[in-house]
Parts: sequence; structure tokens; C-alpha cells
Amino acid sequence: MGKILSTTVAEKMQDRVVVDASTDDVAVPQSDELVREIKRMLTEQDAVLVAHYYTAPELQDLADETGGTVSDSLEMARFGHEHPAKTVVVAGVRFMGETAKILNPEKRVLMPDLEATCSLDLGCPIDEFTQFCEAHPDRTVVVYANTSAAVKARADWVVTSSIGADIIRHLAERGEKILWAPDKYLGDYIQKTTGADMVLWNGACIVHEEFKAEVLQGLRAKYPEAAVLVHPESPAGVIEQADVVGSTTALIKAAQTLDAETFIVATDKGIFHKMQQAAPSKKFLEAPTAGVGATCESCAHCRWMAMNDLQKLYNTLEHDGNEIFIDESIRQRAMIPIKRLLDFARERDAQVLGQGDA
Repeated sequence: MGKILSTTVAEKMQDRVVVDASTDDVAVPQSDELVREIKRMLTEQDAVLVAHYYTAPELQDLADETGGTVSDSLEMARFGHEHPAKTVVVAGVRFMGETAKILNPEKRVLMPDLEATCSLDLGCPIDEFTQFCEAHPDRTVVVYANTSAAVKARADWVVTSSIGADIIRHLAERGEKILWAPDKYLGDYIQKTTGADMVLWNGACIVHEEFKAEVLQGLRAKYPEAAVLVHPESPAGVIEQADVVGSTTALIKAAQTLDAETFIVATDKGIFHKMQQAAPSKKFLEAPTAGVGATCESCAHCRWMAMNDLQKLYNTLEHDGNEIFIDESIRQRAMIPIKRLLDFARERDAQVLGQGDA
């Protein structure tokens, strides 16, 4: 297996060229005026805001109010690609901005903070990953979306948590053996779900890895009527206790549709904003991160997602900075596995729709 390496953000930038926004903040107050100014600039710059469920509520609300989207990484990629805006502003983490640029080379792609990265991305550097692939040349290389453009360029397929099991099952049915990276917990869950022959990279999300199975049992005992919603980046002992395991979008849908009135949620607590909007009468509890071996370093919220805020978004639009650039040769190679993902998702959705009409 590979290793989780302690790679700095600066070192990870070697395959990415970026332009940083000025650090001289314009004196606009943190108020409704700030939101109005951002809305004005989005319109003037023909820009659309796409935000992840884990970002701050005010960014999610702004995306909704301005014709953008709040969604998981798959829908963020699709929405930004299909939207006619000339500029895509990505409130999330770096790999999401890179994916938007890979799909839209002709568009300007901006982020509130270029150093908002991901532990899965940092833990899978391209040089180590290349060696891992070369050690298993007979395997189809499948990488999770939470990876750099350079890693995606080395892959055969890119997947997200909402479609990963379907794609792996499809490949396994064709007799293909899989090399999976970088999240070992998601990989293990998919392997158990599909029965595929998989070799796993040893990476993890610092948020989801903090959830503790033993302490979750205690919380379930305290709230026996609660349904447990778990993202599959979590450890196996947490997943085993789930009523629903799924992507962020799937978990929000479960909160709406399940009969339970109380939910214990094992994913980044940024999702609670959309869950509460979707099911305002229901109660949502954070799955515990405390317990033996816990550091509470993440405390159920991604430190890099938290780097996105209204002031930084304003600065980015005002200074025309924080733009994502990707080497064209890397972009073209990364486009191939991402296009396979989008094509597969389109065909899958069409089949589901056709079955519903039958």
C-alpha cells in the first residue's frame, strides 16, 4: 500500500500555476452590504457561484440566491460545466476548482482561497502515486475526486462517493481488477459492497476518520429512536452502525424521506444547514469524534472548507485574483477519466429515469 505523506501545501503546488489575489482588503463591512457587492460583481463579471455542502451557510445561501448551486462534488462539476457563465467561482477545496478548470478550459475559474486543500489530496502526491500504479500495472486505476489534477491525469477513471460503487461494480463485471486511491475507508466500503478485486491506497479524510464507533454506540443508546446517517469516508465500525450510508446528497435526501425525527450524522457538520432547510422540523446531532485516540483536530468540520468566507470571496472578485490554472498536457489527460465519470453518470441517470417511466 501507499503511505499518507506529510506534504505541505506549497510542495503540492508544483503541478499547478496560480495567481493570488491581493491581500489588501477593501473596506467593505461584514454585512448585507458585503453580500450586495458580491451579487453585483457576480452579475457584472458573468460569474456563477458553486458551493459545497460543507461551506459556511452564508456562502450556500448566496449561491442559491444568485442562480448558482449548492451540491456535492459531482453536481458541482456538472453544473459549472453546463452553466453558460464565463466565470465559475468555486467555494470549496482546491480539487473542486481544478476539476472545474479541467472541464472548462475556456472559462475563468476562481476560488475564495487557493490554499483551501484536502487531506486526501495532500496524502496522495503524484510521484508516490505513480510508483504505486507502476507496481500494479495490470489494474484499472480509479481515483476519488478528492485528488490533484496530476493524479487524475494518471487515472483511468475518476469517481465521486455518489457514483463510486456503481462504477466499480461496472468495471468488476467486465473482469477488471482495480487500483483505488486515495480514501481507504471509502475503498473498503465499495470493495465490500461490490465484491470487486481492489488494491487500496492508504489515505483518509481527517474529518471522517475522527468519528469513533464505540462512542457512537453510546450516543445511539441515548437516542434509540434516532436514525444514523454516515458518509462512506468514515471508518468501518461507524459505517456498520448506519441506517443510511451515502454521499452528501444521499444523506440530505434520507433526512427528508426517512420517518425518523432525530438523526445522528457522521459527516462534516457543514451539511446541517441544508439538512435543516430540507427537513426543518427534524433534529440533527453530530456523530461523536471524542474517544480513545481522538485528537478533535477536525471536530467534524474541515478546516480547509472553513477557509471560504464572504470577505475572501469579495476580495477575489474585486482583485480579479485567486484564479486556477492547470498545465494543458495535464488538463487534457485528466479530462479523459472525468469525462468517463460524467458519461457514466448521464447513462445511469437516463436508465433510472426510463425505469421510472415504465
